[in-house]
Amino acid sequence: MSTLSVSPPSSLARRSVLTLADLSRTEIRATLDLAKELKRDYTPFASALKQRAVVLLFEKASLRTRVSLEVGIAKLGGACVYLDHQSSPIGQRESIADYGRNLERWADALIGRVLGHQTLIELHRSTKVPIVNALCDAHHPCQILADALTLEEHGIDLSSMRLAWLGDGNNVCNSLMQLTAIFGGRMVVATPEDCRPLPAWMARTSELSRTTGAQIEYTSDVKHIATSDAVYTDAWISMGENDSAAKRESMRPFQVNEATLKLAGKNAIFLHCLPAHRGEEVIDSVIDSPASVVFDQAENRMHAQNALLLQLLGVR
Repeated sequence: MSTLSVSPPSSLARRSVLTLADLSRTEIRATLDLAKELKRDYTPFASALKQRAVVLLFEKASLRTRVSLEVGIAKLGGACVYLDHQSSPIGQRESIADYGRNLERWADALIGRVLGHQTLIELHRSTKVPIVNALCDAHHPCQILADALTLEEHGIDLSSMRLAWLGDGNNVCNSLMQLTAIFGGRMVVATPEDCRPLPAWMARTSELSRTTGAQIEYTSDVKHIATSDAVYTDAWISMGENDSAAKRESMRPFQVNEATLKLAGKNAIFLHCLPAHRGEEVIDSVIDSPASVVFDQAENRMHAQNALLLQLLGVR
């Protein structure tokens, strides 16, 4: 029978998660196992966050992140406050430190969907409550926890997975690289030459891979995705990035279409963190096909985030 006792091998209580690499393999494993338990039945956890409050700080528009957090926290009996900063960036009206020190007097955790990673770092430095990165320009750890849960649900072992990323080497790609490195899988990152992940991101992935033997290949040849378990893509132009006709043109060979999926292998699944720009990075016949697990990913955001929150708030 499920209980409210959460005892991860390495306690996450009162920790912050700004990148996926802030979590060990053991801690990610504990989070995924708890997420699976939550997904099966929330009933035993209905009061887990009673008298707890979480504040959402959003500088970017959102559907999946906001709804999955607000509904998820309600399922655990907690209170959730949404602060819209789309027209008033955090730190503009008052310093980030003062802002955080006010919020920590009322809230048990702060979850940020922000423009720049530095905002989360400054919140973490100035506050005593857990800070969770729900997306920034460099990382998207909550999304990748949901993706890891989805991959496992579809029979893919994280320690031996073969992933293919096509398109822009963005924040989602960076966090997926970290997942692969932490678990020791293999990943092909196929992008235009000038759209590869930043050198610092690749260096961090290489560092994480040394102890696990993970293999990350960076290429501009789509053919290298052959024999992949999963094909992942994202928008060619990230939210907040200036549109570029030249970039869109360079991305066209990396579109996920039927030929691309066939190249990966007959059993390959398709992932996308959404929203999708149909007809650009992916075509309808792929995202609407039986191979697509994009809505499983969307649902799993709630379960993975809830599992993480329970541990960060030390629910026992």
